[in-house]
Amino acid sequence: RQVTMAFTGDTLTHSPLWAQAQRNAGGNGYDYTPMQARLTPLLESVDLAVCHLETPIAPDGEEFSTAPAYGVQPEVVAGLAANGYDRCSTASNHTFDRGIAGIDRTVNVLAYNGLGQSGMARTPQESSPQVFEVSGVKISHLSYTFGYNGNIPPPGQEWRSTLIDPARIIGDAVTARSRNAEVVVASLHWGDEGVAAPTDAQRSVAEAITADGAIDLVVGHHAHVLQPTEKVNGTWVMFGLGNIISNLPDHPRWPAAAQDAAVATTTVTIDRAGKVRVARPVMHPTWVDRDHGWVVRVVQADLADPSTPPDIREQLRLSLDRTRMVLDPFIAKTP
Repeated sequence: RQVTMAFTGDTLTHSPLWAQAQRNAGGNGYDYTPMQARLTPLLESVDLAVCHLETPIAPDGEEFSTAPAYGVQPEVVAGLAANGYDRCSTASNHTFDRGIAGIDRTVNVLAYNGLGQSGMARTPQESSPQVFEVSGVKISHLSYTFGYNGNIPPPGQEWRSTLIDPARIIGDAVTARSRNAEVVVASLHWGDEGVAAPTDAQRSVAEAITADGAIDLVVGHHAHVLQPTEKVNGTWVMFGLGNIISNLPDHPRWPAAAQDAAVATTTVTIDRAGKVRVARPVMHPTWVDRDHGWVVRVVQADLADPSTPPDIREQLRLSLDRTRMVLDPFIAKTP
């Protein structure tokens, strides 16, 4: 049996994107669908497409908010669903930005749009590892974050989200296996912002959670730039997939690489004996075109398109060069 998967990094909806979404909708609400529309053929070509929703949805009837405490429009999620995503990881440093009401609204909006999620919970039962089936394969998707930006869950409600703790992650994986999960994927929100090199803490966690085969694949995000992909204890670890969409770099402290990201694809095969094999990930580089509607361009496809304007083509070349410095062995081969 086989299941194909795709993963992207942070969907980070800064306020300039709100205005673009309003323009996309002709001034009647918000439409985020055009921004990631170029990814749809790739996302729909796999059995399971997973995003990272960095920001909570604003509680119903409350104002929207941007950095440092986010609360974005529900149309963000509608756009992700229309683009071809199937589920999202949601544990991040912004999980509690809009409190418990923000968590409840986020999970409700994801469910309303037909998207699964891991990393936020409305009930203690929902915080327990869930198992779902895709293409005949039982999968558990776990989501954790390094912290909550100083926000503290209400007493007795620590189950609302999940912090990175190797013992907890391994325990959750064991629980998932006891519920017949054949494949366990861990999404980790970690690393230093703007830094491509994995931190010692990232490497330590990766070593710990892959030591006994509890986790089949590790997917990382948070640094807002791409980080390497490596095999750790025989398990593929994608340390960081960058920002699939954001308004970065919006300040000199952010490198140009904050516009670079990748869609990571892989195939998971389960043989007759039940052994799981995760194929070498393939990276499809992307670049956020902030000057033309925050459109996420698939770099190699747009470079191959003769209609791509020269100025954009030059930016795509620069983006691809930066991405090669981090992910060169994994970048998709072009004809």
